[in-house]
Amino acid sequence: MTTAEPPNGLHHRNLKAPHPDENASNAWGRNIAQEEDLRQWHNHAQRVKVRVLEQVQNQLSNLLDVALTESVQPFTQIPSVNGKTTKKPTSSSQRMDDGKVFVARPSLLDELFEIDHIRTIYHMFIAVLLIFCMSTLAVDYIDQGRLVLEFDLLFYAFGKLGTVTWAWAVMFTYTLLVPYYALVFWGSMYHSSTSKLGLSIGVGLALSAVQTYVLGQFPIHVVVHYQLPPASRFIVILEQIRFLMKSYSFIRETAPVVMKNPPKEGESPRFPTFSSYLYFLFCPTLIYRESYPRNSHIRWKYVGVTLGMILGCLFYGYFILVRLCVPLHTQETNLPFSKRTMVLAVFNSILPGIMLLLLCFFAFLHCWLNLFGELLCFADRMFYKDWWNSTSFANYYRTWNVVVHDWLYYYGYRDFLWLSKRKFRTAAMLSVFIVSAVVHEYALAMGFGFFYPVMFVLFAIFGVVFNFTMNDKRRSPVCNVIMWAGLFLGQGVQVCLYCQEWYAQIRCPRTGNSFLELLTPRSWSCR
Repeated sequence: MTTAEPPNGLHHRNLKAPHPDENASNAWGRNIAQEEDLRQWHNHAQRVKVRVLEQVQNQLSNLLDVALTESVQPFTQIPSVNGKTTKKPTSSSQRMDDGKVFVARPSLLDELFEIDHIRTIYHMFIAVLLIFCMSTLAVDYIDQGRLVLEFDLLFYAFGKLGTVTWAWAVMFTYTLLVPYYALVFWGSMYHSSTSKLGLSIGVGLALSAVQTYVLGQFPIHVVVHYQLPPASRFIVILEQIRFLMKSYSFIRETAPVVMKNPPKEGESPRFPTFSSYLYFLFCPTLIYRESYPRNSHIRWKYVGVTLGMILGCLFYGYFILVRLCVPLHTQETNLPFSKRTMVLAVFNSILPGIMLLLLCFFAFLHCWLNLFGELLCFADRMFYKDWWNSTSFANYYRTWNVVVHDWLYYYGYRDFLWLSKRKFRTAAMLSVFIVSAVVHEYALAMGFGFFYPVMFVLFAIFGVVFNFTMNDKRRSPVCNVIMWAGLFLGQGVQVCLYCQEWYAQIRCPRTGNSFLELLTPRSWSCR
């Protein structure tokens, strides 16, 4: 612990009673010296206070982390019905068996926005939105002689919402009823069955077959058959992925509990309540628990402000596309292909690309999830961490989207290690990367209506390389600069190539439906 030592240059003074013959100048000099001593002592005490508080905060943080990771039991672990207690596992197995611990805490940006300096950055983005509106009005007035904001691209992107609504209702109704009652059916017969393995395999195969059709083929059929526009496509596909992940988490968390807790004779097995499962389908997490930390009331002002920010982000994205992306790539279609044109297009796409990245983060991971968290009184708002401070891509991947990362970590990475008896950690990490890259590319391919694996290449190839080369051992600020430079360049490449392919699909539509033609990007041959 830091000890309070006197600052350099500060000595004990021999303060004698003033001699009657001393003049006024000596008394004034002594007062100045005493004031200087007091000032040095005050500054030294402040420095010691800061160091002590930092040490205490670090120690308390470490103690809290240890307590949460080693002493807290998972919420899904319930006591045995017959009253028998199980043997407490060792600390090493405890870390592997315990699941995510939910704690009441606010979102990081909500805390940062209480600081005036950080809130000023938020105000700067609002000012940029106003500039976009003013520039659009000015251009429309010069070109058409009227001051009207037309949102034709926005209305096109969110078209056919009626089809989206009934398709979502079908997926939601299925996810609400079938997995829950399949678990109840299996659990009520499991302990009395003579062939537990056969029963589990049979119910599992039947549920997988129905899942494949309703949550697998049905959304794809709706998107392709009804020719939904891009934003409506993304709504259906992202909800498909969300329902699949939520239903898997529900089965994965509750089935082991049912298996380990046989009921007493004459009693029925204990199952999760239907209301807890219904709450889980809407709350902003992908990890099922029978209960979560809850707030005491809904802050309706917070709900209104958050809803307004979501609408503002929607119009922000519209102006970015209309003012920065569409003019750039419509002019590019009239130019012959060359290396110079391609390089310029990539670097000109960096600004709209990084703005869209920040916008998607703020609109979805902060505003959208906090909106549902507030409406449902869901208290654990750690949907992301301070990914912008990352000095490694490994830390960036963990902190960018905590909601999805938790699901991949507990049901992908940890289950892989459990099946391999904690071997092949590198293979487990690679498998999680590949699965995540495939799902990301699937969502983009279905949303845009064409296959162009830019995201997959950047995620599964470059992302894996950066994950192992720029690991957590690197703490230099230079690494944070490199991380941001990689994000800038990656977003520029994605926006540039996807926009080129979008306009190539319009200029040079497919003439057939062969598998090779579906997989070949049109921008490679359309000139």
